[in-house]
Amino acid sequence: MTVNAIIKNKPYLAWYVKNPDKLSDESVLEHVLNYGNWEDVQKFIKIKGKDKTAKIFKKTLTNKRTNYPPEIKSYFLRYFKNAHV
Repeated sequence: MTVNAIIKNKPYLAWYVKNPDKLSDESVLEHVLNYGNWEDVQKFIKIKGKDKTAKIFKKTLTNKRTNYPPEIKSYFLRYFKNAHV
């Protein structure tokens, strides 16, 4: 199972994306954290692992532009704080 399967099973998470199968892991994680529920987050972590998920999340924060609302960013910075990145 790939993380793209999360979007494929719940297309409303990225309703405006023409081809969700081609989304990067970073993009899928962004959609899951912003629009998904806790079960979706846990599915992503189960597929990629907590450390890899934390690494992807922290990498996206270094980008010039991020789409995480402040409360999402704050929560997951604390959630992934102890991950081995």
